[in-house]
Amino acid sequence: MTVRHFLTLLDIKHDALWKILRRGTELKKMQTELKLYEPLKNRILGMIFEKSSTRTRVSFESAMIQMGGGSIFLSPRDSQLGRGEPLEDTARVLSSMVDVIAIRTYEHNKLERFAAFSEVPVINALTNEYHPCQLLADMQTYQEYRGDIRGRRVAWVGDGNNMCHSYINAARIFGFDLHIACPEGFEPDPGILAQGGARATLHRDPVAAVQGADLVVTDVWASMGQEEEQQERLALFAPYQVNATLLSHGKPDTLFMHCLPAHRGEEVTTEVLEGPQSAVWEEARNRLYAQKALLEYLLV
Repeated sequence: MTVRHFLTLLDIKHDALWKILRRGTELKKMQTELKLYEPLKNRILGMIFEKSSTRTRVSFESAMIQMGGGSIFLSPRDSQLGRGEPLEDTARVLSSMVDVIAIRTYEHNKLERFAAFSEVPVINALTNEYHPCQLLADMQTYQEYRGDIRGRRVAWVGDGNNMCHSYINAARIFGFDLHIACPEGFEPDPGILAQGGARATLHRDPVAAVQGADLVVTDVWASMGQEEEQQERLALFAPYQVNATLLSHGKPDTLFMHCLPAHRGEEVTTEVLEGPQSAVWEEARNRLYAQKALLEYLLV
């Protein structure tokens, strides 16, 4: 039997992804009503995180507890990976003891190598190239606020990073038009952008990207592992700050999202982050329910 992995959004068929989004909302309603639902009784999630995490780790651990299972968290300093054990060996051993594995690492090819030797589903909990779990939460959130995202205009403003790459994949799958604005030299990977086809358009001017947008999204200007570039990036990215003026170029009811953590006063102002058009806090909350739906899909 072929093991189902979730390394990028493209690993799950379109219809199944739509069902996961709807199921996330159903599971949220069930949890709000305190309905006991434990389909993962006695199932175990193993987590290997080489990067720090708040939302991803807590949402995965909470998901397993609420669904009747458990989780085991490992960082490199807690495991033999930190002492040089081959990735393939860890994959073979760990996957013989747990039912699903979530990995947060730097190089995407490390995740692919691990998945190739794993006997159980592997979930991308973030790599330098992609962050698909966040996109499940973002798409679920937009659906809850505004309905179907198909045919909508989405603006990505800032660095062409892993979130931008996942938005390109999401545009292909969910049928929206993505307009990307970023400084010269910080564009998304050309190959990933090309795969977006007519669904992904690159701009230099953030106003052009946001014009008429239904959803505006940004992220920190320096991602994990790029902290030494922070000061250099501040000057280059200053024109790409999402503030009230930039947001006003979107539709009157445009939503704002950010995967968090946010650097207030840098990529987004506090006025926007805390404003009436911000869906950021529900977006963060939905990490739990989108991932519950994903785990149910992979394991039940």
